[in-house]
Amino acid sequence: MSCTVPEKFLARIRREEPMSRHTSWHVGGPAEVFFTPEGRADLAAFLRGLPAEVPLFWLGLGSNLLVRDGGIRGVVISTQGTLDRLERRSETSVYGECGVACARIARQCIKWGLGPAAFFAGIPGTLGGALAMNAGAFGEETWRHVIEVETIDRRGREHRRPAAEYRVGYRQVDSPAPEEGFLAATLRFETGPAASETAVRELLERRRATQPIGEWSCGSVFTNPPGEHAARLIEASGLKGAAVGGASVSSKHANFIINDGTASANDIESLIRRVQETVERAHGLTLQPEVRIVGEAR
Repeated sequence: MSCTVPEKFLARIRREEPMSRHTSWHVGGPAEVFFTPEGRADLAAFLRGLPAEVPLFWLGLGSNLLVRDGGIRGVVISTQGTLDRLERRSETSVYGECGVACARIARQCIKWGLGPAAFFAGIPGTLGGALAMNAGAFGEETWRHVIEVETIDRRGREHRRPAAEYRVGYRQVDSPAPEEGFLAATLRFETGPAASETAVRELLERRRATQPIGEWSCGSVFTNPPGEHAARLIEASGLKGAAVGGASVSSKHANFIINDGTASANDIESLIRRVQETVERAHGLTLQPEVRIVGEAR
């Protein structure tokens, strides 16, 4: 049965949209319905007309996401290229909508003389995605700077929630209302000497020297176990270069899985399981995926 969407939006939706076009791994089956809102009012109107039983999935840049080959049933709402307002609200606070690229937050905060915000340059996604998983880089994390967030529910109603309502951990965020999607956040920084653009470039150069930047990957596949590094455990298990189909463990950084251009989502997921099983046998530790795996197998 075809997914039902509000009639007024029929001309603007895309059906059976390949998710391989919208993920950094360049794999994934089709979204049943793919919708990009023109703004908040447009998004609210769409949600109000969407039947409650239709599954809903929020998409940013798709940089920490594995969509299975069978695709995603229901509606995918993409915030890329929209909901991207970014402004300074006070001497120490910044307001950003969910579609703002994290790299843009870093650049703008440098111009405003606010920090520490340079770490956002190392997050290859949007603010909405960073909020959803407490993304971080260079020793900093998103939610350490959150004052409050704005969300929207399935009925198109907006809510404002203080950061204290969320339980936040390492690459994990538990929401008091899981059905709500992030619209925006107010972030707190400090005035004074901020990282220069040169310093940020140096940080990114160090990352490029040690990670397979530019290849098709999702970034780090696994979270680091307490007191350990996933990459070290994977390398020590002899898995660098291990491959399933067109997917392989990077020879440059063992916590990256690379798509050589021919991999399927199933290849990648199979390799993820192989890495987990091998590391558990070798070290007695179960690696937990940092990447979000969604959709249906083919």
